[in-house]
Amino acid sequence: MNKKERTQRLPQLGLRGWLRWGWRQLTSMRVALMLLLALAVAALPGSVLPQRPQDPPAVARYLEENPFWGDVLDRLGFFDVFSSVWFSAIYILLFISLIGCILPRVKVHIKALRTQPPKAPKRFDRFRARESFEAAEQPRVVAEAANKIIGRRYRSYVLEESDGWSVSGERGYLRETGNILFHLALLGLLVAMAASHLLTYRGQALVVEGRGFANSVVDYDRFESGPWVSTDDLSPFSFVLERFESEFTADAQARDFEATVTVTNPDNSVHSQGIRVNHPMNLGGTKVFLSGNGYAPHVTVRNSDGDIAFTGSVPFLPQDAVYTSQGVIKVPDTGGEEQIGLAGAFLPTAEIQPDGARSIHPQPHAPLLVLTLWAGDLGLDTGIPQNVYELDAREMVQISQDGEPLATGATPSTLVLEQGDVVELPGGYGTLEFESVDRFVALDVRHDPAVQWVLVAAIGAILGLIGSLFTPRRRVWLRATGRDEGRTLIEVAGLTRHEDLGLEPEISEIISELKLVLEPQGNSEEK
Repeated sequence: MNKKERTQRLPQLGLRGWLRWGWRQLTSMRVALMLLLALAVAALPGSVLPQRPQDPPAVARYLEENPFWGDVLDRLGFFDVFSSVWFSAIYILLFISLIGCILPRVKVHIKALRTQPPKAPKRFDRFRARESFEAAEQPRVVAEAANKIIGRRYRSYVLEESDGWSVSGERGYLRETGNILFHLALLGLLVAMAASHLLTYRGQALVVEGRGFANSVVDYDRFESGPWVSTDDLSPFSFVLERFESEFTADAQARDFEATVTVTNPDNSVHSQGIRVNHPMNLGGTKVFLSGNGYAPHVTVRNSDGDIAFTGSVPFLPQDAVYTSQGVIKVPDTGGEEQIGLAGAFLPTAEIQPDGARSIHPQPHAPLLVLTLWAGDLGLDTGIPQNVYELDAREMVQISQDGEPLATGATPSTLVLEQGDVVELPGGYGTLEFESVDRFVALDVRHDPAVQWVLVAAIGAILGLIGSLFTPRRRVWLRATGRDEGRTLIEVAGLTRHEDLGLEPEISEIISELKLVLEPQGNSEEK
């Protein structure tokens, strides 16, 4: 007998089925955790590689030193990770996944809040946490008294049964509420962080005493902003640094710093205000922080013809607690073919020793400039951004004491100037005069309209996590059943979803309070 072979065809999902399957996968908790981990991994290149919005010179140097891999990484967006397509895709998918996880849980939780606790099971002997005793009161009286006791801690109700009365109670809804709050706060945190990235701008600027600062891009030493920030969004305020005061102890310990500025507000009103450490100046939502300070020696460089090639206060950046500072004086226009640079140190209170000079106190009691001379091309016309506080010496040579390019074994030129000194530059490059010492402040200007929402979301996440971790979810049932001779058997049992050491003591407490209310007669029986 021939048997017919029958081919069983599996049902085809179709486009709608595949979309439903994909949505279920995307909104599962497993995928949400995977996307959260992927977001953390995707953020790593942003902390390892230089980023173009934060440090364009570092990116330019990386591309110059690594032409092949630099070009590959640049095409893939690794120098602007947080604005790249792949990072944004992970971020958006995480949003969708969290929303898809939260909404069904919110719906189920609201339904649970509106639903009465489950009825008492028929048998209590399968529960580990249970107790029983007998009383002389009627089952209904017992149930109503128990409902008042249980209702103080649980959502409860009384139900009449075929052979008696029962009380059902449930508590711990805050556990799921906290869980949902945590996830909503996490979603809000992601939204606030995205808004912060898009709408925030911040910058750093060094301002010397007597000079001003206007809140415009050209006045910043470093400026970074979100994709949705334009130059028109910057609040049009400005201020002038009138003076900077610092206090130090005799052993060079810092006591206080304060910068006094005269502010011109957007409405052209003027007022004076102080900026101190951890006490920023708030100008219409833009905060100005005092992040550092130092000295800016005022120098004048004259070329070989006696004409002024450079004059001004040059900030030297502190390197230690006694303000031993390093800096560079760049003179691009010397009247000749070569440019010159003076690199070295500024010592506020100098102490000359046989092996050199050092600063012994932060205050400028005996200021001293120690510089070396370089000549050549400063690299200002290459188009590659460079740090104004560093000397790019790749196209320069150090000048020796006799005015020639430094050769092996020769002594480099070392210029030592006290305040008021004028020295000849080796090689006939002119003169250098150390006129005075000014102070400068390093300011950090930040505008972040979403920072308060980040704080609110973070606090909400912490509160939700505390509620979900430390709120026990419990169910308690009581059944009062009539017995012979007018006595009532009272059984109490409890159930918890997780390990809960407080359940059994709470049942015992309910029994004790109920006994006090009922004043049972005769001997009590416990199981």
